[in-house]
Amino acid sequence: MNKAEVLKEIIEQRRSIFPKDYTGVEISQEIIDEILKSATFAPNHKRTKPWRFKIFKGEEKAQLASEMQAIYKASQPEQLFLEKKYNDIGFKINKADAVVSIVVNFSGMVPEWEEIAAVSMAVQNMYLTCTANGIGCYWSSPKIVEQLKESLTIEENQKCLGLFYMGNV
Repeated sequence: MNKAEVLKEIIEQRRSIFPKDYTGVEISQEIIDEILKSATFAPNHKRTKPWRFKIFKGEEKAQLASEMQAIYKASQPEQLFLEKKYNDIGFKINKADAVVSIVVNFSGMVPEWEEIAAVSMAVQNMYLTCTANGIGCYWSSPKIVEQLKESLTIEENQKCLGLFYMGNV
């Protein structure tokens, strides 16, 4: 196959694959590095490189799951609290081998929508690199992430756009 055919095949195969379908087999650090490096090749106006990623694995990932569950529980009126949703939050994070926070850094040099678009293109590169390497992944943007500023070390000019879950399939 020539490059165009390979690219077309990867684009056509790209899908969101959810943690319930992950095998639990660890993703090599080499592959994780490749996935994140591919993100940095996304186009971005004035070379602002507005993406900020933080990888959660192991104990840090378990802490993220606990924190998100606690935020959900604290933010829900008792009559709206759903035990299934609470458990799903922890399950998805713990079933993924790695979770990456997706944060946009607003430089002030270009319109905010351009920085968000650049980060979105970076995430698309991550999706395509995962697909090429047989890694399942999906981008989730639960409202809870707005309350993770400290855990994600989000600064005043930044906003979390969600979490990127990855696992072998």
